[in-house]
Amino acid sequence: MTPTNGGAVPPAGGTRENIQAVALRLFADQGYESTSMRQIAEELGFTKAALYYHFKSKEDIVRALMETMRGQVTDLLAWARTQEPGPDVRRTVIARWTAIMQDQGLRMFRFLGSNHRLIRDIKSEPGQHEGMAAAVSQLFAILTPPGASVEDQLRVRFALLSINMLGMAARDLDADEKDILEAAARISSGLLPPGF
Repeated sequence: MTPTNGGAVPPAGGTRENIQAVALRLFADQGYESTSMRQIAEELGFTKAALYYHFKSKEDIVRALMETMRGQVTDLLAWARTQEPGPDVRRTVIARWTAIMQDQGLRMFRFLGSNHRLIRDIKSEPGQHEGMAAAVSQLFAILTPPGASVEDQLRVRFALLSINMLGMAARDLDADEKDILEAAARISSGLLPPGF
């Protein structure tokens, strides 16, 4: 494939995001191990050198994907902390959480589900797992009103975490991706206790 930009370093605006999206599609479609940096570069229409300008390895691309998600969760948490607790805030948090987790569609869920070891290794790097786990715990606290019953506390947690189980739950489902994602969002919201 001939690079569309003559092999020069691609412009910065949106390029990293485009690389991540293309790489994720290839990882999900043909497998992480079977995808090379050369294939990613060719798919994007530029040279390997141009790709290496932005990412040194496939692992760096995966780190960036995870960091993007973690940053969005951190932003959501910062917003939620400034809000007056109540049903509208809880439903907004669930809706925004769903949007973050579904940002890359089922590809991200398939990729995460098929690459446990890689994800575990990246999460074990300093600052990776702790940041996301702490944010989720804080979201649980924000979403759960004081004095909530054990059942209601679990419902709140299930509402948030059900989205994360989508990859496994939808693995063999014969349905359109859009329908799956929309149904998952409705189910997640519906898990909140009445009046929450």
